[in-house]
Amino acid sequence: MAFLEVFWHGEAIGDGGDLAEALACFATVCPEDGDWEAACAVPGADPYLERFSSFEAYLDNADPLERIPLSAAMIVAALARED
Repeated sequence: MAFLEVFWHGEAIGDGGDLAEALACFATVCPEDGDWEAACAVPGADPYLERFSSFEAYLDNADPLERIPLSAAMIVAALARED
């Protein structure tokens, strides 16, 4: 089972065993005004996920299989499903 680590402004902000769980981590850094378009446009925001083959691979410091860039629309949709 894949494992995902979530990044915002170059810092890991959470992780998850599936996409929904991982994207829910963005609730912890939600902009005060709720404007994800503006928040993602800030230089250095660069929201993305790193996908690992498994949690064990992540713990073993394996290189991620891929880096998945995220858009503001993806974050908004994921957080809307959490409500």
